[in-house]
Amino acid sequence: MSEITLMSDPKVAAIPVVDCGERLVDVRLGGSLLVDVRRQDPSGAFAYVREGVLERLLTAQAMLPQGLRLLFVEGYRPPSLQRTYFEEYAGQLRAGHREWPEEQVFAAASRYVSPPDIAPHSAGAAVDLTLADSGGRELDLGTRMNANPEESDGACYTHAGNISEEARANREVLGTALTCAGLVNYPTEWWHWSFGDRYWALLSKEVTARYGSQEMTPRG
Repeated sequence: MSEITLMSDPKVAAIPVVDCGERLVDVRLGGSLLVDVRRQDPSGAFAYVREGVLERLLTAQAMLPQGLRLLFVEGYRPPSLQRTYFEEYAGQLRAGHREWPEEQVFAAASRYVSPPDIAPHSAGAAVDLTLADSGGRELDLGTRMNANPEESDGACYTHAGNISEEARANREVLGTALTCAGLVNYPTEWWHWSFGDRYWALLSKEVTARYGSQEMTPRG
């Protein structure tokens, strides 16, 4: 497995953001994408992404083999919720590894939850998604969605070796379509893809990120 750049890497935070001002849009409108409700929140924020992200998701879906569809699980995440998720997971790691210095806890937590200050979800730039068949049934991609590295023995990593051939093939199908559409993957989470954020800019060798964190109520 090649070396992975974590969200906590200073190179990610060093990317400047020049927000293009694109609005957040509701992916449920139009019915083009299958939308799962497991991460639904009272305001419906989970179903929003930036316009450019939605365009690329639709492009990726059109590239999938016949009978397959993207299954959208979560997009926008308010910064306050992102901070809660990060602090909760960091707390679990801290409790289980009392010998770890704080910088190790921070880096380990960022494998699974992005640090709040640079989180792609809070910019409307990231999506958690998987594949489904024409009947909406989720395909096998090796782990449950949002499995952490501890519970999955690292199988949540996109290029993990401890998954079945079927799951590996399905990850390849998903990754090929999304990459061709212009999104990038966070390699510790096979389901996490983004466009326009700092991590995307770093991997795509862009000078600036297009989307910054949004403290706002999504609107259609």
